Amino acid sequence: MRSRRPPRLDRPHGQVSLRVLSGLLALLGAGLVAQLSRPGVEAPQLPPPALAQPAPPSPALEASLLQQLALADRQWIPRAETLPNGAIRYHYRRRADQPTLSVAELRALIANPPSFGAERQAIAELLTVLATAGVRLELTEPHKLGAAGEWDPQARTLRIQPRVVEKGSVEFATVLNHEAIHVAQSCRNRGVRSSPRLLGLPTALPAHLVGVLNEPVYRQASAHEQQLEREAYANQARSGLGAQLVRQHC
Repeated sequence: MRSRRPPRLDRPHGQVSLRVLSGLLALLGAGLVAQLSRPGVEAPQLPPPALAQPAPPSPALEASLLQQLALADRQWIPRAETLPNGAIRYHYRRRADQPTLSVAELRALIANPPSFGAERQAIAELLTVLATAGVRLELTEPHKLGAAGEWDPQARTLRIQPRVVEKGSVEFATVLNHEAIHVAQSCRNRGVRSSPRLLGLPTALPAHLVGVLNEPVYRQASAHEQQLEREAYANQARSGLGAQLVRQHC
């Protein structure tokens, strides 16, 4: 008894079987490989994936910070007080690295008070450079007790005590510059998230900072950490250096 063939399923007009389609794809693939392997024929270059760029500092936050610094700078402008007997008493604040001012110097500062505009401009520039390097600034208490500021490579975060803002533009610019040097030290190693490495900058400390590494905040610091701090302290007053180093190494 002859076996009956299964009924043939009619294909719609124009439909290609999977076997034929697979064969065509194989041929096309072989032709493409052969074409690309010919001398003088290069594979098409795909554009590189777009890299996420860190957001620049918020204009509102930066403007607020600079405004607070401008207000805090007023405390550094000398003033004269006329006493009931007609004598004049001068009031002024002196930084640790400044000599005592004479009456003539005080009168000159009262007549032509400093604006601290250069310091605020340096701060604004450094904030932009740090943001471009992927560093975030937080005005908050550092994790290290007693520190005015700290650089946290793992979090890519630079923390500065809010009370540094209250001391004005010169102090804030110095602390920000100090921490930016630490950022560059990280980038000098293997990248912004790496542990800091010495940059090879001069390490002679100014007279008013000779004993700074003996303060309690550095009591548990290793010899290498103290060297990193010495390099930052020795160069923190060099306006614009932090931005230059971050651009160079990050």
